[in-house]
Amino acid sequence: MGKSEEQLKELQNIIRRVEIRSKRMASELFSGEYHSSFKGKGIEFSNVREYQYGDDVRSIDWNTSARKHELYVKLFTEERERSLLLVVDASASMLFGSRKQSKKDLALEVSAVLAFSALQNNDKVGLLVFTDRVETYIPPRKGRHHVLVILEELVRLKPRSRTTNIGAALSFIRYTRKRQEIIFLLTDLVDSDYEKGMKLLNTRHDFILVHISDPLDKALPLSSLIDLEEPETGLRLTLDGGSRREIERYRREQYRQHEELRQRLRRMRIDSVFLDTGRSFIGDLNSFFRHREQRV
Repeated sequence: MGKSEEQLKELQNIIRRVEIRSKRMASELFSGEYHSSFKGKGIEFSNVREYQYGDDVRSIDWNTSARKHELYVKLFTEERERSLLLVVDASASMLFGSRKQSKKDLALEVSAVLAFSALQNNDKVGLLVFTDRVETYIPPRKGRHHVLVILEELVRLKPRSRTTNIGAALSFIRYTRKRQEIIFLLTDLVDSDYEKGMKLLNTRHDFILVHISDPLDKALPLSSLIDLEEPETGLRLTLDGGSRREIERYRREQYRQHEELRQRLRRMRIDSVFLDTGRSFIGDLNSFFRHREQRV
């Protein structure tokens, strides 16, 4: 077997493992919550019936009423078919992981669970992968094969750029996706100037931010000298890991930035869920769905 054949087989094995694990979690944990957490994108006409006392006069079907010489009202049902668009950050900072799992790995696993939850709900699923540009765009479609195409793209993608421009990705969505959709943005937010784009998308779509972080984003271990490198720019910083004061100062600063982000998102009315590579995302995502379910 040649090297390319071995690589293809390994890729297929990875996708298969992701599918098995994600389908189980989607079925056992998230499918019902996903279904009830998001409204349909509107209402559609289904039938008519005779007018009854107390019916809203605005629902009277005047054409049917004139034809039958009796008052009839229109009946509507919620249009439940929806589209889910996964918007995944593929910049260099997402490659970081201080444990077994990188931010990119976590984004892949969460994307897979969301995609299979949508599939079980008979929704369409699409993908947009971005760095400082749109790297890949797959419009929403239905079906297991389409979901597997999306997973394969996430597994094998080699981005052309290392840096991040969230605003550009959100602008692309705003001009290409006109109908209401469920949009999950999976990113570590190593960027700025994205707030306007989020607010604009949030007015038209069900927009959810999935913030992905790593334990070292919040606290550093007590050790000797620690070399830190900003993965997107290559800038380096050396900290005295043996100094409790330095370690505590880093922790306090990261905590302050994290709380500022949470408050900013609340002011913007952006639904968000915070996930960490250092722990299972199941509980956090399930809690998010249940919280949304209570509001719908």
